Formats: sequence, C-alpha cells, structure tokens
Amino acid sequence: MTARQVCLGRHWYPYGYARTVVDGDGAPVKPFPHWLGELGREAVRDALGPQQAAYDIALINFYDGDARMGMHRDSDEKSDAPVVSLSLGDTCVFRFGNPETRTRPYTDVELRSGDLFVFGGPSRLANHGVPRVHPGTAPPELGLTGRLNITLRVSGL
Repeated sequence: MTARQVCLGRHWYPYGYARTVVDGDGAPVKPFPHWLGELGREAVRDALGPQQAAYDIALINFYDGDARMGMHRDSDEKSDAPVVSLSLGDTCVFRFGNPETRTRPYTDVELRSGDLFVFGGPSRLANHGVPRVHPGTAPPELGLTGRLNITLRVSGL
C-alpha cells in the first residue's frame, strides 16, 4: 500500500481494529461523525434497498499520482454490512475482483470525484484494489491534488 491513511471511529491495523493508533504514535482515534454514518446508510439504501447498518468506521486514504493499493479484502470486521466507498479528487482505476482470489476474474472500473461504490451481499468480501490514479483529473473547484477515498464500514464490535 502506498496510499496514506487516517481512521475515524477505530484505527485499522493489519487484521484488527483499535481505539488508539497501536501501530503508530498511540494517539486516540478521532470520533466517527454521525453525518458520515448517515451518508453510508443513504448510499446503501439507494444501491441495495433498506438495511440496518450502524456505520462506525471511516478509513480515509490519500493517493498521490504514484500511489497504489494492492488487491485485498475488507474482512477484519465482525459485520457483513456493505462497504461504502466515496471517491474525491483524481480519477482512479478501481479493480473489483472476486472473493476467492486476488487474480482474475476482475473488472476495472473508473471512479471519478464524487462517485460512490457500494459492495455487499455476495460481493462484500471481494478482493479489490487501485492499480492506477490519473493525476490532474480532479475537478478544479475541489482545490485538491491527488485522490481521497473514504471507506465506510460497520465494525460489528
């Protein structure tokens, strides 16, 4: 992973979550804002229909023009609630695969600033990644270089 990350609600570290940055400076994690949870619930409702999901974690990744994210699964949660991903800034190639392997078959989807991507049900544990960011494609009025991705999850903890 070459993206830089900050978390709200709980800190993600490989294979777990904590209330402090256990693999960093040990600082407490900033709270998860209610409005962000509501955004997640609205996105899921629009994409998949009404569901009960108490979003309580946001992973915020920043990608500069050279950053990548290898294929991985969001499987450290104790909930099967859908994952909600919001893209801001530069366009990226989002590689959406399958739950069994990090290799093919997968589909490359172009995500632009403002796009929401929701995956749940059988695709909840699909491998996914970002093999490419297209630098300089962010809307100028955003005032942002690079790409921000906000991933909302339900910890189930």
